[in-house]
Amino acid sequence: MFIDPHAHMISRTTTDYEVMAEAGVVAVIEPAFWIGQPRTNPGSYADYLSHILGFERFRAGQFGIRHYCCIGLNSKEANNEPLAEAVMDLLPGFAVKESVVAIGEIGYDEQTDMEDSYFRRQLDLAKELGLPVMIHTPHRDKKRGTSRSMDVVVEHGLDPSSVVIDHCNEETIEEVKDRGFWAGFSIYPHSKMTAERMLELVRRYGAERLIVDSACDWGVSDPLSVPKTAALLAEGGVPAEDIRKVTYGNALAVYGQSGQMREADWLEPDAIDQRTLYQGNTILRGGQSPRVE
Repeated sequence: MFIDPHAHMISRTTTDYEVMAEAGVVAVIEPAFWIGQPRTNPGSYADYLSHILGFERFRAGQFGIRHYCCIGLNSKEANNEPLAEAVMDLLPGFAVKESVVAIGEIGYDEQTDMEDSYFRRQLDLAKELGLPVMIHTPHRDKKRGTSRSMDVVVEHGLDPSSVVIDHCNEETIEEVKDRGFWAGFSIYPHSKMTAERMLELVRRYGAERLIVDSACDWGVSDPLSVPKTAALLAEGGVPAEDIRKVTYGNALAVYGQSGQMREADWLEPDAIDQRTLYQGNTILRGGQSPRVE
């Protein structure tokens, strides 16, 4: 069994859910993020959050995958102050809904003053609600941005054991682990982190507080990154217990702190019935026979 704790499924096809389930993915976490182009009004943001809380949860469940999400204002759009202010008014109402396991993904992009301000306000919201946090580390100037992110978390009084620092790499892993945070690694075909590099990191640092995810989105990415990485780790001689931690157990441990994510959700699931409709719509097409358990 695998958990993909960072997957932008709104940008993926229903076939992706199907193949993920076949590969052993039992749960996914969808963090709120930028959709590829700037949103122009808070209504589009509200619709987006409603979608990942509603239809995506339904779509995943049609294949026996449990879908959770994180709620937040992403760092790129934090630089649009009128939009950001309106979204901040929306977030508390969405963050308390069923299946929300964290505030995220939040943090820095260009490390501007506005990004810093909204990052801090969302950390305060997470603290108020008792939710874990998923932090997006910047693609540029990553080491400084990662250190700065952790400094701000500590300054705001959050426990590092409830915070995932995502998109880690060889440059940032030691400080993240040394300071007691969870280190997330996004396995991409051509960037961020590869499965081969992940193998070397697990060999060197062990499995404690390391988390593998796909971060699959609208770009060139792979929704099967977690099971594929698990297979490579096994081929590389990593003990089964350590593979289970980085591809399943560690994600459950940190996001389970929300009280919204429990192993029983997929060990004792509701029966799949693809005759079920979502607001009058079905995921099936062209006379497909529904799967009914």
